[in-house]
Amino acid sequence: MSFTGKYELESQENYDKFLEAIGHLSAKTDSKVQTEVLQDGNGFTWTQTTANLTWSNKFTTGQECELVTMTGSKFKAPVSMEGGKISIQFPQYLFTAEMVNDKLVMSCITPGEKGVTFTRVSKRI
Repeated sequence: MSFTGKYELESQENYDKFLEAIGHLSAKTDSKVQTEVLQDGNGFTWTQTTANLTWSNKFTTGQECELVTMTGSKFKAPVSMEGGKISIQFPQYLFTAEMVNDKLVMSCITPGEKGVTFTRVSKRI
């Protein structure tokens, strides 16, 4: 299933705990996050927008790509896709995304025994 589309936040779990775990509690927003994904084969443009911030990444699955965090830090990481699920190891967490019943389900998982799993479900708009 293609990821291409525009999505709006429907529900999320552990948002505050996740931001605290990665040291970005000040980045918290109550505005609805919108995500726009353009997929062309293995190539993606992934943009997230809140009331105060927009950030975007272009990547190709199966390759190491230069990416940017929501705070503007650049890093390189391999991007993989297995079974329709995208995985990217960000500096402080593992990001995954998949389509489930036409909804975009994104998870961010911090490492360690006290790791936090933040899940965001977005509906197509």
